[in-house]
Amino acid sequence: MIDKIIGFSLKSKLIVILLTLTIVAFGIYAVMHIPVGAVPNITNNQVQVITTSRNLSTQDVEQFLAYPVELEMSNLPGVKEIRSIS
Repeated sequence: MIDKIIGFSLKSKLIVILLTLTIVAFGIYAVMHIPVGAVPNITNNQVQVITTSRNLSTQDVEQFLAYPVELEMSNLPGVKEIRSIS
């Protein structure tokens, strides 16, 4: 079987070359038209600050921990939004 394929290839070199060029051209066309499936991450950078205090109530945590941190974070360049949970 392989002898017949090799014999045919040697007898008809032009057909083999044209077939090879056709396959190469199709491969190049396919590579150029592959859709890109990767989507960049467009979310904003986020910073999470976690603090704990055993002796303070929720209101005290808000007043003495969360609020000063929020004030300092709001002075940073490029800050668009600040959220906090106490």
